[in-house]
Amino acid sequence: LITYKMDEHNRPIHTFQVCNVMEPNQNNWLRSNWIFRQAAQKVYVELRFTLRDCNSIPWVSGTCKETFNLFYHETDESHGGAFKPAQYTKIDTIAADESFTQMDLGDRILKLNTEVREVGPVSRKGFYLAFQDIGACIALVSVRVYYKKCPFTLRNLASFPDTVPRVDSSSLVEVRGACVDHAEERDTPKLYCGADGDWLVPLGKCVCSMGYEEIDGACAACKPGFYKAFAGNIKCSKCPPHSYSYGEGAILCHCEKGFYRAEKDPPTMACTRPPSPPRNVLFHLNDTCLLLEWSPPSDTGGRRDLTYNVLCKRCGPQPGQCQLCGEELRFVPRPQGLTNSTVTVMDFSARANYTFEIESLNGVSEMSHFPRPFTAITVSTDQGAFMVGMLKKDWASQNSIALSWLEPDLPSLNVVDYEIKYYEKEHEELSYSSTRTKAPSVIITGLKPSTCYVFSLRTRTSAGHSAYSPKYEYETTDDSDFVCLCVTSSFVCLLYSPLLISDPDRHCLFSRRVLSSVLSALPYPGVKTYVDPDTYEDPAQAVHEFAKEIDPTRIRIERVIGAGEFGEVCSGRLRTPGKRETAVAIKTLKGGYVERQRRDFLREASIMGQFDHPNIIRLEGVVTKSRPVMIVVEYMENGSLDSFLRNHDGHFTVIQLVGMLRGIASGMKYLSDMGYVHRDLAARNILVNSNLVCKVSDFGLSRVLEDDPEAAYTTTGGKIPIRWTAPEAISYRKFSSASDAWSYGIVMWEVMSYGERPYWEMSNQDVILSIEEGYRLPAPMGCPVALHQLMLHCWQKERSQRPKFIDMVSFLDKLIRNPSSLLALVEDMQCLPDSPGEVVDYPMFISIGDWLDSIKMSQYKNSFVAAGFSTLDSVAQMTIEDVRRIGVVLIGHQRRIVSSIQTLRLQLLHEQEKGFHV
Repeated sequence: LITYKMDEHNRPIHTFQVCNVMEPNQNNWLRSNWIFRQAAQKVYVELRFTLRDCNSIPWVSGTCKETFNLFYHETDESHGGAFKPAQYTKIDTIAADESFTQMDLGDRILKLNTEVREVGPVSRKGFYLAFQDIGACIALVSVRVYYKKCPFTLRNLASFPDTVPRVDSSSLVEVRGACVDHAEERDTPKLYCGADGDWLVPLGKCVCSMGYEEIDGACAACKPGFYKAFAGNIKCSKCPPHSYSYGEGAILCHCEKGFYRAEKDPPTMACTRPPSPPRNVLFHLNDTCLLLEWSPPSDTGGRRDLTYNVLCKRCGPQPGQCQLCGEELRFVPRPQGLTNSTVTVMDFSARANYTFEIESLNGVSEMSHFPRPFTAITVSTDQGAFMVGMLKKDWASQNSIALSWLEPDLPSLNVVDYEIKYYEKEHEELSYSSTRTKAPSVIITGLKPSTCYVFSLRTRTSAGHSAYSPKYEYETTDDSDFVCLCVTSSFVCLLYSPLLISDPDRHCLFSRRVLSSVLSALPYPGVKTYVDPDTYEDPAQAVHEFAKEIDPTRIRIERVIGAGEFGEVCSGRLRTPGKRETAVAIKTLKGGYVERQRRDFLREASIMGQFDHPNIIRLEGVVTKSRPVMIVVEYMENGSLDSFLRNHDGHFTVIQLVGMLRGIASGMKYLSDMGYVHRDLAARNILVNSNLVCKVSDFGLSRVLEDDPEAAYTTTGGKIPIRWTAPEAISYRKFSSASDAWSYGIVMWEVMSYGERPYWEMSNQDVILSIEEGYRLPAPMGCPVALHQLMLHCWQKERSQRPKFIDMVSFLDKLIRNPSSLLALVEDMQCLPDSPGEVVDYPMFISIGDWLDSIKMSQYKNSFVAAGFSTLDSVAQMTIEDVRRIGVVLIGHQRRIVSSIQTLRLQLLHEQEKGFHV
């Protein structure tokens, strides 16, 4: 029976109902239409119905039922009107959770029941549902047949289609996704469909292709002016300098006109152009060789792979009569592909005109269609034959030497001026001074007394410089006049003694012709200089040039002894064929590094590999062709100097400590001679071996000074405290061997104090202000006066007045050879010199009051007298604690008084010792 009823909300509903409860043995059926199965494997049937309580109907207790049965039958096609109940399979007996009564009918209340049953697995094309009534009063309100599926979804730039789960609820359906448009698989994208229609366990992903970036789950084309050269979930990048992209979806940016990208340049690199020509080409000519040198181009084109080519032409007397030089000319090292801005030309003809065209090239020069610009210089080999006459000493004093010479006979060339180069003989031309004059004479001033100097001279004409003259040695006087002179070197004089001519001034003379031939035959060994690895376009080239590659099978790592910025530091053994195993320290580069970290890690090896000195940590080699990347250095058993001294406080004699300082100074002299500035010299960066040999370490850090005065030098390996750094390096970033000398003075203080912290607990700001006001660290307990004097030399505010490392090595050698000079201790003399330089005359004050008046601290007169400091001698013995104890609480006043006390002490030392000279 089909009827219409009202639900709880008084809305009409269409129902199928039956209520034959009066008669027994009811068997009433209702069958659905044929239902197409689609993709379902398991079907869910939701029934909504009402059922009357049998107890609310009189006289039906034996015939009324409160349940009905649900059946189904699978077929591949519709059976039309034919219905055979025997073919149907029972799903379940359905009972109501709630039933209604006669009272509910009167109140028009309809209580709906909802039941869901699973059907399956189903496999035929369709099926029927059937409902059997066996005597209930029931109304079937609705039947909903459905199946569950995992719906279409987008995940990780992949689309996953509708997926029906398996009948077995315990297993998942693996579904492979398809990348969205303009995306590609990075790892196969997968999702798993669960039995309840939920997507689970996402795996893999797609990434946007080149020229596309992810925006809101889709891959959108890069906008004009942007590009993306690699597939991945990264944003499009703005075109590098001097490049552009006009269309969308660009995978690279095209170079502007006149700019190029080399074949090996990555798309991320800016477009570059060929360099401008070299600048300031000069030549130096003598009888045997021609040296060409020039300055790098003003515009490198934005690249660092700069090289030079030199083209030689030999020209006749008339314009345009030039032809390429033949193979008789030799270029050292070569004429093409020069990496340095200098080349030597040999085997040239005399009295000839040569034109040298020097061009700059970089990695894109070959791609340019424009002629390469060059700088040309013309050299006449006539000018190489002249040389000035002998340098003659006219007179000498304690601080000056007067020289003169004969003018060269150069009728075709005008002499512009003369250049005189001179240096102390003891320093062996490591550093020199020069002066120019237009006259054939000069007076050199500012020299040291009783010191032998080496002089040489060259002439500058309109065609360039001549070669330098032979070297002459003259000595300044003390009380008597003494001259030492020899040409080039003593062994040349001895070898060619028959050619010598004596004169009243004891000069050693050669004939010009013989001298030239001798000079040309002598070797000129070059001074080894430090090469900055950052100048290499490819950092790996610097590593391979300066460091030896080690087979990792020869290395045995034994234990971890520390940790650095890039990874662990281990001790181990290195096996060398034909030699005994040696102990080594091994720095490893931790996994997961980026290329920049690898480059910074190996930079230290590129630096260390250039050094060969007993007081510089020795690089054994590197491992770069396998993992992990390693730097192998000699093993230093006693570790860092500061920790070693703290652990052995008071265990060493002064001579042993001076020996350690001498080794550090010797290593720093070697670095200074090579032109390397350490920038981080401190006891923590000095390593000590089992024989107490100290070696300088810690190379290759890049440092940037922060603006915060409380900050330190920020490096890739940590912070370098300001208290080790020279004032000009803190204020103006001026690093030099002189700033290393300041740091060496701090290291001396650390050694003599057995590893105490410089300036103790003062803040960095107070350290900077104290140094600016003239405060210097006092001598540690038991420190010899001579060593504290050397420290104070190193801490001169004017960097030009600080000693050079060669001077310090010499001074420490003298102390070691004369141990008695170390007996005078600072505390014994009750003096703390502030500066070992020339002592300014200090007024001999009669009273404490006069002294305080002079420094504008007269308000403390009574405090000094009341504390028992009534004489200048007693004041000179005061410490900073004494100054505080008498009631001076303002820090500025404390510094001013302590600085003046140090000056008083310096005067006492000057009177007693007359100073120590470095």
